[in-house]
Amino acid sequence: MARTQAKDHGAKREAILEAAARVFASEGFDRASMAALAQDAGISKANIYHYYDSKDALLFDLLDSHLKELRDRLAEVNLDGLTPAEKLHALCAEVLLAYQGADNAHRVQSAGMDHLPPEQRQILVGYQRDMVKQLSGVIAENAPDVFERDPAKLRSVTMSVFGMLNWHYMWNASADEHARRAYGAEVAKLALGGLKAL
Repeated sequence: MARTQAKDHGAKREAILEAAARVFASEGFDRASMAALAQDAGISKANIYHYYDSKDALLFDLLDSHLKELRDRLAEVNLDGLTPAEKLHALCAEVLLAYQGADNAHRVQSAGMDHLPPEQRQILVGYQRDMVKQLSGVIAENAPDVFERDPAKLRSVTMSVFGMLNWHYMWNASADEHARRAYGAEVAKLALGGLKAL
């Protein structure tokens, strides 16, 4: 007879993932132990192995959940009826809002993917490529003539915008929704018009 799943399985899994994000972010993946993860999550070490058979499996689930949720959230932003500039403002704000409360997972993402096997990294990179494609398309709408002549420039501008958004937590991790929206607007303005746009 198949083993039934506990009613609080999902909640415990979320607690473990949140603990993993905190511990991996503060101690680094290599130094973090399953015992430390269990202690942070408030469960026994034996119980954590009920959910994950290894630290590597936990790392992949953390990053897979984080990036898939981010990709899906951006894909669901309603851009209908917006001008190209308004679309860029909307996406920049949404990226920062999606990171709110997930800065630890984001920090782990920047350093943790190299610990995973190629087939798992490929899945995660797929989520990232989807987001890059979406943002790139919106940026291209704002200067179609420029980017049609120079596709390489479109990629560099897209990655520069993502860079400004992705590293925001380094100097303003405690930013609230208002501050995140304000910074998203600054990034969009910089991309659209340079320093004079500010």
